[in-house]
Amino acid sequence: MKQIGLLSDTHGYLHPSIFEFFRDADEIWHAGDIGDLETANKLMDFKPLIAVFGNIDGYTVRSVYPEVQSFFCENVKVLMMHIGGYPRRYEKRARELILKEKPALFISGHSHILKVLYDEKFQLLHMNPGAAGKSGLHRFITLIRFTIDGSQITGLEVSENNR
Repeated sequence: MKQIGLLSDTHGYLHPSIFEFFRDADEIWHAGDIGDLETANKLMDFKPLIAVFGNIDGYTVRSVYPEVQSFFCENVKVLMMHIGGYPRRYEKRARELILKEKPALFISGHSHILKVLYDEKFQLLHMNPGAAGKSGLHRFITLIRFTIDGSQITGLEVSENNR
């Protein structure tokens, strides 16, 4: 069993609530637009980090983190990328990867809009944690935490804080 902390679009800023909300997490997953390596390193010093780069991330972040992560957590196949869209509106590359990888959990960021939707067509759970940084049109910092136990994704909780 693993508890996961999920965030995206920090843009170089880490709100103090991140560390409290993810206190019991086993891992943190970052769905892109990290901002800089200092931000990633602070998260990595706190908990193990799995991350992808986003469209605002420069060479230094891109040299450490890939564009796409495909991995297993327990018995759940996870596919994570920054710009992915959402069910019935996936970006072309995301759709191709979903067809190829057949994940049970697809994670993307970019929109700054928190969404958790089940995709009947591809039989997967889609998560977008919204935005955890100050930059962008979003009004609130949003974070997700959940548990993966074997092949089950349970206990999903959302944190929402003022920027």
